Amino acid sequence: MSAVMTDPAAAAKYQRYGRPLWRRLLLRTETAIIAAIVLLIIIATATVPYFAQPYTYSTMILNSAPILLMLIPVTLIIITGEIDLSVGSVLGFSSAIFGLSYAAGVPLSLAAVLAIVGGGLIGLFNGVLVTVVGLPSLAVTIGTLALFRGIAVGLLGTRAVTDFPQEVLSFAISPVFGSPLPIVTVAILVLVVAFAVLLHFTPFGRGVFAIGLSPEAAAFSGVRVNRTKLILFVLSGLVASATGVYYTLQYSNAIGTNGFGFELQVVTAIVLGGVSIWGGRGTLLGALAGGVLIAALNKTLQLAGIGSDTISIVTGAALIFSVVVASVSGSISRRRRGKASAASAGA
Repeated sequence: MSAVMTDPAAAAKYQRYGRPLWRRLLLRTETAIIAAIVLLIIIATATVPYFAQPYTYSTMILNSAPILLMLIPVTLIIITGEIDLSVGSVLGFSSAIFGLSYAAGVPLSLAAVLAIVGGGLIGLFNGVLVTVVGLPSLAVTIGTLALFRGIAVGLLGTRAVTDFPQEVLSFAISPVFGSPLPIVTVAILVLVVAFAVLLHFTPFGRGVFAIGLSPEAAAFSGVRVNRTKLILFVLSGLVASATGVYYTLQYSNAIGTNGFGFELQVVTAIVLGGVSIWGGRGTLLGALAGGVLIAALNKTLQLAGIGSDTISIVTGAALIFSVVVASVSGSISRRRRGKASAASAGA
């Protein structure tokens, strides 16, 4: 016991994990978000007409699927202290490439590959500007957001490609084994599991958290900071472009404005789920729970007859609220750690 008390790092660890497991779980942000989802569903089921119907849950997942897919790699980027605001435009760009390629006679599968590769190249472009050139990711991805949205709209103009094979369109929205869950649910779960293992159970993931806490300290510890960030931006581009292909087939409509404004919803879900916008803290479960909470809230407001303008206000307010709460809780946590370290040093 004396060895624990004389080592400040060990004392801090003892104070952090000395509490019971159930208490640590209850105090996590993910637990609060999941509880809010359950409470919202209970209230909506009791007060909102038709909310308890299986069709409601099916359409809620279909509508939120692009957000839930794109937030997965963006969560890792934000944990490093960077950000990717171009994902909505990458979705629209890949949708335009996919539609134009198919309309030009390219086989559907090859057109999808071309669109996904194009998104990966956009991610590589973002990553090079951030890691090699040294530009801030906020400025870079705002620029590429406008650039590739403009290219997508310029390529298609007022034209929309809609003549996709009916069997593929039906598969894109088909349920899983007759349940109300659409087939895209499987893709979301597979991606979440893969990225969760990468983030929480591999040296690469530990490097992601280390970069968010301190890039300099991470570099001294042997983490290849620039390579890690570059890989994450490429993965973000690939997932966003694959989401663009799915989104096009889901609505049978390739147009340059697809995915407009999705980047705000992605960032809102991630921050609402407890991922620190300054990096170094967060989980994929929390980010996914934040996305589900926003989807459930949007569906509840729609069924209650509330317009899209109000829904946008609620989304923006949720983003501001989550950032303020994260800032306040982070400040309190830092003060507590400072007091604990001072007390351990004195002991």
